[in-house]
Amino acid sequence: MAPKRSSAPQRPRRRRTSPLELAGHGIKFLGVSILSGVLLAGLALPAVGAIGLGAKDGIQNFDNIPDDFKTPTLSQASYIYDAKGNQIAKVYAGNRDRTILTQDQMSPLTREAQVDIEDARFYQHGAIDPKGVLRAIGKNASSDAASEGASTLTQQYVKNVFVEEAGDDQAAFKAATEKSLGRKIKELKYAIQLEKDLTKDQILTNYLNITFYGHQAYGVEAAAERYFGKSDKDLDVAQAALLAGIVQNPSAYDPMAHPKAAQTRRDTVIDKMLQYKHITAQQAKDAKAAGLELNYQTPQNGCITASSGMAFFCDYVQKVVESDPAFGTSSAARSKLWSQGGLKITTTIDPDKQAAAYSAVTSQVKVTDSVSAAMTMVKPGTGEILAMAQTRPYGLDSGQHQTVVNLNVDAAMGGGNGFQPGSTFKAIVAAAAIDSGSAQLNTSFPSPPQMPYPDMTTCGAPYKNTKHETVSNDSPSESGPFMMPEAMARSINTYFVSLEQSIGLCAVTQMANKLGIKGQASGKPLDPFPSMTLGTELMSPLDMAGVYATFAARGVHCDPIAIKSVTGLDGKQLTVPQGNCQQVMQQNTADSINTLLKGVTEKSGTGAALNLSDNRPIAGKTGTTDGRKAAWFDGYTPDLAGVVWLGGPESSVTMDRNIVIGGHHFYDTDGVYGANGPGPIWQQAMDQALKGTPVSQFTLIQGAPSATASTDTPPPGQTPNPGDPNNPGSPPASPPANPPANPPASNAGLVTSNPVPPITSLPGAPVGGTTGGGFTLPAGLIGGGNGGNSGKPGRPGRH
Repeated sequence: MAPKRSSAPQRPRRRRTSPLELAGHGIKFLGVSILSGVLLAGLALPAVGAIGLGAKDGIQNFDNIPDDFKTPTLSQASYIYDAKGNQIAKVYAGNRDRTILTQDQMSPLTREAQVDIEDARFYQHGAIDPKGVLRAIGKNASSDAASEGASTLTQQYVKNVFVEEAGDDQAAFKAATEKSLGRKIKELKYAIQLEKDLTKDQILTNYLNITFYGHQAYGVEAAAERYFGKSDKDLDVAQAALLAGIVQNPSAYDPMAHPKAAQTRRDTVIDKMLQYKHITAQQAKDAKAAGLELNYQTPQNGCITASSGMAFFCDYVQKVVESDPAFGTSSAARSKLWSQGGLKITTTIDPDKQAAAYSAVTSQVKVTDSVSAAMTMVKPGTGEILAMAQTRPYGLDSGQHQTVVNLNVDAAMGGGNGFQPGSTFKAIVAAAAIDSGSAQLNTSFPSPPQMPYPDMTTCGAPYKNTKHETVSNDSPSESGPFMMPEAMARSINTYFVSLEQSIGLCAVTQMANKLGIKGQASGKPLDPFPSMTLGTELMSPLDMAGVYATFAARGVHCDPIAIKSVTGLDGKQLTVPQGNCQQVMQQNTADSINTLLKGVTEKSGTGAALNLSDNRPIAGKTGTTDGRKAAWFDGYTPDLAGVVWLGGPESSVTMDRNIVIGGHHFYDTDGVYGANGPGPIWQQAMDQALKGTPVSQFTLIQGAPSATASTDTPPPGQTPNPGDPNNPGSPPASPPANPPANPPASNAGLVTSNPVPPITSLPGAPVGGTTGGGFTLPAGLIGGGNGGNSGKPGRPGRH
């Protein structure tokens, strides 16, 4: 490798001319420059008689060009980092990889090499080079000579500005590069203006930052990284000369495609550097003796380069920047911010928890399986997304089972239309009932194995079951009465329909709104009807993670947050979206829900088999859709909420017996349920994610009814079967004989969500469908956590 520089005396810097002198040069040789414009456009030298006319027309056009040329803000690559500062991805718009350097950050070698090969008199002439123009005229006047240009670096910089501003607009690019006298005159006028406004060093710096070097590399820093895997400041003579030579024609002098041509061009640059005494004879000899010294780095652009399955989260971050008003009041402003780049984005993603989630969804579900899995982890009380993973890899090759659809999020943020959440929605109904004061943990309903859907109030016209649709429990043996803890642990459908009827569908919708569910994942509004408590609305894992994180945070709901900080092009911190954390339900309500959902993971609850290895307290809810087309486990500790969805990405796979997932045959069961499908994925991920972290405790309701105690005979002091739909006059539940240790908080200061818009139309009755048990159900009805409404026997702890 050739030495970098010699200590030999350097040639004195060429005399600098003042801006006025530079402008004077430009005006003095204006007529000549018009001719040079013709030459530079590659056109034949016009007949002598036409020169005068061309000059006259050119001067008139010149005067009509506005002189408001502005140095553009160049697009740059942006960098996305995880919460610990590790780079997730490097992204840049329009395949323009660029990192801006200041003059001091640039190598003197690359600056000198570019001037020596492109415009040796750059520091002596103004916007045009009269000697260069006359030389070009002399050579191009001969038909035997190849066309030679006299464009200065300043003029070339102006042309590059127009190309940069054209971006991906093909018409604008054509106008910026067409061979015409008009374009050259325009460039010349702006070049004259530029030489008044900037120093020569500033113009050269701008030129080296804007120019194209091939292979998506714009600017000398990106070029140095692309071809040599190092920064521009670390280049040696041969490497600096190679880059300077590429600029004239990045295709013809592409060192990857045409190494001999690139080396010949490089050696020409080295000769020029020697001629103008920027290197010594020995340096020139050593540099020409060196090979191309390439260490090519394949362009790495976009979220597809992210590791540990973080490509989908990276894509989500981009969607946040492009959609959140924190980054601009208009869509155009946000789009410009992203495409301009130069952002340093630190996200909320925890690399350890991300690795845990990614390992779980990819080890227990294979990419080639007919189903996929997705998991989101959220930090309670902050809204921070700590992990976002799915089985299918990010990409466009369907043959490799790739997808760009983020199964964890709503359609507006790069996801699909969502999935029915099954009985995981029952916790929302329970929260609405308890928070309104209409029910308590000891509230009891008859809960027969089968019952008609009762008439219900809504935010608009009441629902009337005119078609006598019915709802059933998982098994005919599941017959009440039940109180809320046992009904939740066993996921009793008829209990929660009765609870829903007692408070009305409007209260359920409003509670869903408070918990962050403003509509369905597809963007459609919630369309509440009686099977809503069984999870018929389409949700995303991120939606449900936000709900369960609110329970973990004792009623504090936060909007999902993916970005911690953003540094802009100017090095200043930008405003980022906030979690807007608010107390959306009384602490006592959340404590009651935590008590209920902790019971789901204990003894005979549907999630009893999902305890963590360190036996820390957990709570959660299983959910399975009718037909086994989706299964969920939404579980949490006081410190971390995790939601796992499992199913066909297009909701077209029935996960009944004999299905194989991750190499495991489900032929020994009745199919996939929340407990035996997504449950083990959640268990593996949470075990790894929480390993070595402090153990926190839930605040629970003391004296609550047991989730497993028989409720045929209610405890003393409790009213049996309050709110019985078959007995409209039945009184509300009486308070427990022993009041809870944490009494309900006052409603004062309770923050509620925006009012639900009036519902103008509701279906008179759901469309019916028939299940395996022979009960008539609404189409798409969601089953309980223990297996759906198929009439198959329930197996506690396996569903």
